[in-house]
Amino acid sequence: MTGGGQDFVRVYSQWVYGIPPEQVVGSMGGTKFGYDKEGKPFLTKEPKLLLNDDKAGKPEGIHLMIGRRPHAAFGNSSGDREMLEYTGAGDGARLMMLVLHDDAAREYAYGPARGLPDSKFGTFTAALDDEAKKSGWTAISMKNDCFRLRIRRTMSPSGPTEKSSRLQSMPAI
Repeated sequence: MTGGGQDFVRVYSQWVYGIPPEQVVGSMGGTKFGYDKEGKPFLTKEPKLLLNDDKAGKPEGIHLMIGRRPHAAFGNSSGDREMLEYTGAGDGARLMMLVLHDDAAREYAYGPARGLPDSKFGTFTAALDDEAKKSGWTAISMKNDCFRLRIRRTMSPSGPTEKSSRLQSMPAI
């Protein structure tokens, strides 16, 4: 799930994340079928939004593209709240996690929850933090809970391959 454009993310999802393009669900624009001068069929992108994969659009996209309620959901902003609520409302064991981007030294930090700076590109509000605590969602601190795993990938004729990996640091749990 990404709030970003589905077609855009599909271009690099396999290479960067190891996720096949057909498993990427994101914001979707319109597409129109047509024929060129020689009669060959083609698709054209249209400036029409079909699904805004943010807030309520996340569970809608899950239903449209996957067709079942997830057993686990992971988010990092207020735009993921509805997806986490939808996941948690299912029967049986469920896992809902939020990543708190609070490590400006290794990546970036945004809030405004927990006194972090507010941001225009992502928000992790105090209300979301409170709901996570109330609902039993796990909030993961990038600064305190995450370790760094560096994987160098190279291209081969059959696709990306992992060349080497190195665990740089891991805090005690």
